[in-house]
Amino acid sequence: MISTGDVLNKLRKKARPDQLKGMARYGIVIEKRLGVSVPEMRRLAKELGKNHKLALSLWKTGIPEAKIIAAMIDEPEKVTENQMEDWVKDINSWDVCDQVCMNLFEKTPLAWKKIRDWSKREEEFVKRTAYSLIACLAWHDKEADDMKFIKLLPVIEFGATDERNFVKKAVNWALRNIGKRNRKLNKAGINAARKIGRINSKAARWVASDAIRELTSDAVKKRLKK
Repeated sequence: MISTGDVLNKLRKKARPDQLKGMARYGIVIEKRLGVSVPEMRRLAKELGKNHKLALSLWKTGIPEAKIIAAMIDEPEKVTENQMEDWVKDINSWDVCDQVCMNLFEKTPLAWKKIRDWSKREEEFVKRTAYSLIACLAWHDKEADDMKFIKLLPVIEFGATDERNFVKKAVNWALRNIGKRNRKLNKAGINAARKIGRINSKAARWVASDAIRELTSDAVKKRLKK
């Protein structure tokens, strides 16, 4: 049975501390970070296999790479609401946020509920997690009904006035991903963006203009025609 210490030793062997300065330039928090690439983490997670108990232990180390591995190996059906609340409060870097959303949180039955809960919270990365979750579900959940995403457009409008960089970028990502699912949602996303653009807020205007630029682009139109 592999231990938390074994996993940390494997991560340390793959560490590239010389990469940390470059990561910091992209807004990634490097405190306690080893400098392991995402592809290396994916390979290690595949080697480890699914393991809920190990995931909980890895998260508690506070090491960003260990947290990402934890999300990759955890078992969604065993994740409780208390665990999601504990984990989201520990997130302090956008990359950990997005990796946790796409590798674990979006796969839990509680994902849609937590979007609404967390979008109302003030903590920067709790709020980012809500919108990152919308983006990930819009990207990956091919079975979700269009109406589920249409009902989230007011949540996006609500978040669009948040001036904090990591929140507004996630709000924008969520809106763009909804608008790229299909023609119906493309139209709904563009209309929502135009509405957001009329809000007297610098952040909202940026969210709207960037989303409209992509959602009306020839590339997106061409893909949706297929």
